[in-house]
Amino acid sequence: MSSSLRTSAFIPLLAIFGSVTFLGLGTSWAKHTLFPLVGAQGTTAVRVGFSALLLLLLWRPWRWRLTRADLRAIACYGAALGGMNLMFYLSLQTLPFGVAVAIEFSGPLAVAVLSSRRALDFVWVLLAVAGLGLLLPLGHDVSTLDPLGVAYSLVAAVCWATYILFGKRVGHLHAGLSVSLGLTVAALVVLPVGLAHSGMALLSWQVLAVGLGVAAISSAVPISLEMVALKRLPPQAFGIMISMEPAVAAVLALGLLDERLSVMQWLAIGLIVMASVGCAATARTAPQESRRSGAASAPTLAP
Repeated sequence: MSSSLRTSAFIPLLAIFGSVTFLGLGTSWAKHTLFPLVGAQGTTAVRVGFSALLLLLLWRPWRWRLTRADLRAIACYGAALGGMNLMFYLSLQTLPFGVAVAIEFSGPLAVAVLSSRRALDFVWVLLAVAGLGLLLPLGHDVSTLDPLGVAYSLVAAVCWATYILFGKRVGHLHAGLSVSLGLTVAALVVLPVGLAHSGMALLSWQVLAVGLGVAAISSAVPISLEMVALKRLPPQAFGIMISMEPAVAAVLALGLLDERLSVMQWLAIGLIVMASVGCAATARTAPQESRRSGAASAPTLAP
């Protein structure tokens, strides 16, 4: 019995680690293979488009009835999701993967901290600000990061925060329903941008094949694994574990894309991860709050 309990305790950890790993693998594959063919805009279009198609087939959201208020909330939720994906992939054109994820993480971290008024939360703010200060090109020779790439990543952080806030408004709906319809709206947002940039190149067999693979690896698989974890973990524990994402992204980018970071950049990522872990560990969750509000669903759909 004790052995089975220990095994059961490891299942959520393995599920979340698998989720962020598959997410990183999918994004690294997209950057390596699709960026040279259709650019960041086209990559976003095929990734989000196929992700929406896969989840529509999986969850069949047309089986549910929705109110007008629900439809408006889902539309805003999906639009923020589409903007987040597009801005993030645009940032990857000039930023290392791990750095872009770390900057983008400031969005959900800001939402979590601003929802609290405790003095302890200022510690996590200071850690995050210190990490961002080491990453952002705010002064002479502070960083070699491209300012435009940083701007894209910061806009992605704002979109992520917006996505979380609207995600709370659809928290009463089935997760499969809100995610599949949200991704459909996101696809409607990014597909025109991808088509305008890449044109008929999006319909080449290589782009479609890789795009389908990227969508499966970076959306369908992570969503399934995170649902396994969410059923077994409180929101705080989930938030702590998902905070490993920037570090995992940096390690995967080093191995798969040969993106080497400086010691200061690794330190900055570490500070942001510590801020996310601390914020999640000390968070107070309202009894009626959805388990997927806050950072719960966001990492699944973030690139």
